[in-house]
Amino acid sequence: MSHTASLASRPAPCLVAFDLDDTLAPSKSQVPNDVARGLMELLERVPVCVISGGQFAQFETQLLPHLDLTEAASGRLHLMPTCGTRYLVADGSAYREVYARNLSEDQRHRAMAAVEATAKELGLWESETWGPAIEDRGSQITYSALGQAAPLEAKKAWDPSGEKKNRLRDELAPQLADLEVRSGGSTSVDITARGVDKAYGMRELAAATGIALTDMLFIGDRLDPHGNDYPVKALGVPCLEVSSWQETADVIAEVIIRLDESSTHDRLKA
Repeated sequence: MSHTASLASRPAPCLVAFDLDDTLAPSKSQVPNDVARGLMELLERVPVCVISGGQFAQFETQLLPHLDLTEAASGRLHLMPTCGTRYLVADGSAYREVYARNLSEDQRHRAMAAVEATAKELGLWESETWGPAIEDRGSQITYSALGQAAPLEAKKAWDPSGEKKNRLRDELAPQLADLEVRSGGSTSVDITARGVDKAYGMRELAAATGIALTDMLFIGDRLDPHGNDYPVKALGVPCLEVSSWQETADVIAEVIIRLDESSTHDRLKA
C-alpha cells in the first residue's frame, strides 16, 4: 500500500512524530529546505514531535535554526533527544526540559566498557574515526563506529545492510540485561535505561498532550525489530516507514493535504 493510500484509509492524525537522522535529514546533516518548509506548514495545523537517538545539540544544529516558527507553532513543537530519554518544550526563546531519565554512573561505565570490548572482539572497532566512537550522553550511551562527525558517504559505506550494527546489538544485549540496547542511526548503537526508549517517550508525549497514541502518526526509517524506532510500532502507534528525507518530504505534503481535507469535511458537516 502506498503512503497516499495508507493515509487516506485512516483518520487524519492529531499529532505527527518523526525520527531525525535519515528521516527528516541525512545523518548528522541539516534538515533540507523542503522538509523544513513542510514542518513549518504542519506545525501551523497540529503538534509535531521529533524523537531521535541524537543528543539535543544535534537538534540545535540540524533542526531548530532551519525552522522559522510563529509563537503558536513553537508551542506545538515537542523535542525528545536520546530516544525519548529527555523531553523539552518551548519556553519563550529557549527550550525547557520536562524530564531527563539519566543513567547511573555504574550503568554508564558498564555500558561503555562492554561496547568497546565487544566491538573489538567482533572486529567492528575502527582505529581511525571522526571524533570519539563512544559518547556518554547522560541518559544514553551511543556507539558510533566511525565517530559522530564522520562524512555521510563513509557512514553509508560502513554498514549498508545494517548487519554489523545488528550483530553488535545482539552480542551486547545479554551483557547489559538491565539496559535497553538498540540499533540506531547508520553506524550507531544506542543504550538507555531498561524500558526507557522511544515507546516510553511517546507514552510521556500522550500524557503531556492528552492526545491518544492511536490518534498520532509516527514516521521513521528504522521500524524493523532491531531498530530504535521499532518500540513505537510495537506500542501500537500508527506508523509509516520511509527510506530518505525526500520520501519524508512527500509524506509531509500528503499529511497536510489529508489534514486540510479532514478540516474541510468537518466544517461542511457543522
